[in-house]
Amino acid sequence: MTSGGSARRATAADAVVVARLLHDFNTGFSTPTPDARELESRLTQLLAGDDGVALLIGEPASGVAVLSFRPNVWYRGPVAILDELYVRPELRGHRLGSALLDAALDLVRDRGGALLEINVDGEDTDARRFYEAHGFTNTEPNQTDPMLYYYREL
Repeated sequence: MTSGGSARRATAADAVVVARLLHDFNTGFSTPTPDARELESRLTQLLAGDDGVALLIGEPASGVAVLSFRPNVWYRGPVAILDELYVRPELRGHRLGSALLDAALDLVRDRGGALLEINVDGEDTDARRFYEAHGFTNTEPNQTDPMLYYYREL
């Protein structure tokens, strides 16, 4: 049985749990993903540092938020990107995602950050609606054209 509760910061010892949640997330949406062991190896290193953070919610863990922090010339504090936010499908609608997002925002503020970025697939209307309901926008102030995200794998 999973209880909501508050989010907690994952440690390197939680890498296996975070890896399993992320693997389930990606396979649930038929998104290519390394296997859970590879993710665990990467997460063990990432979570031991301070630039990558995972937050877990529930006991046993039923949701995860993964953030990356970096310096940015436009802000005094770090800028964070919410790399992933996932709640097991059977537990959605119980505000676990909102609690994870609130904890992520608090963490960014506590570190002196002023910006949390999120990349959302254009066709993922549920995610877009969720983030917009929490005050996120894909337009700059006083603009109407949406911002676009480009990438190039190297």
